[in-house]
Amino acid sequence: MISEKKAAKTVIDPIEAVQSSLDDIEALAEMGAEAEDEVAEDLDDALTATTGGIEKLEFRVMLGGPQDGSNAFVAISAGAGGVDSCDWAGMLMRMYVRWAERQGFDVVEMERTDEPEAGIRSATLHIKGPFAFGHLKAETGVHRIVRISPFDSQARRHTAFASVDVSPEVADTGGELEIPESDLRIDTMRAGGAGGQHVNKTESAVRMTHIPTGVVVRCQNERSQHKNRVTALKLLKAKIMLMREAERDKELSKLYGAKGEIAFGSQIRSYVFHPYQMVKDHRTNYEKGNVQAVLDGDITDFMEEYLRSRGGAAKA
Repeated sequence: MISEKKAAKTVIDPIEAVQSSLDDIEALAEMGAEAEDEVAEDLDDALTATTGGIEKLEFRVMLGGPQDGSNAFVAISAGAGGVDSCDWAGMLMRMYVRWAERQGFDVVEMERTDEPEAGIRSATLHIKGPFAFGHLKAETGVHRIVRISPFDSQARRHTAFASVDVSPEVADTGGELEIPESDLRIDTMRAGGAGGQHVNKTESAVRMTHIPTGVVVRCQNERSQHKNRVTALKLLKAKIMLMREAERDKELSKLYGAKGEIAFGSQIRSYVFHPYQMVKDHRTNYEKGNVQAVLDGDITDFMEEYLRSRGGAAKA
């Protein structure tokens, strides 16, 4: 399959790149024995390339979880902060779309509930690409923005919150995780979003509730109600699977178990526009000063720092 080939290349290409750099170093070292000054700069470049390649390989080892290679579902919900939080949720959705585009991943908008004044109340993205979940699982939690509100006529500083919940796309394993029909409540409704005959006249959107756990998912991107049911069930299974894993992982339990209120004291990352500009991850203390670049999808460093910190904690 094409997807399996892409996943394999993400492992093979870094290995081949490191091997090529090592070959260059060996050749340059032999040349340097006779003319050291002439190859010193090239040797430094080769050493830098090798170091970077080894770091990528070390990071790839961290993406060794059973679902890390999977596609991902990213659910974004507005929290405390009124219309500012809805606007913030819309900004986060754009950030993840831009990040996925930078990786060459495909993005499908599964469902979206717009806020009439600005932004969104909620949305779910299906991001398809090698190790999408392995990277994006670092984003699960509450994200906070601090800025001069564009919705405040007195131009005061406001704080708003939105939550991000990431689940893997679970493959059909032929019964490994079965959900009895009696445990599901399925509601249908008209799809939201832009106008058109399909949106206005067809009850194709599906909201699926897992009664024992209270987990709710929604899907409306397909014209067929049946296809939306299939996709919603897949997402529901992913969320339940993560809840079960959370029972064995205290840190995951904080994120997936009882996520609590989407408000003060629960954020994993802050995006500050005023009185200074800074994006800071409170789990790793990693920070960047270019907030606009981060909101344009430059978030890979935050993901890698978090995953490295978890890898170090697991070894401790």
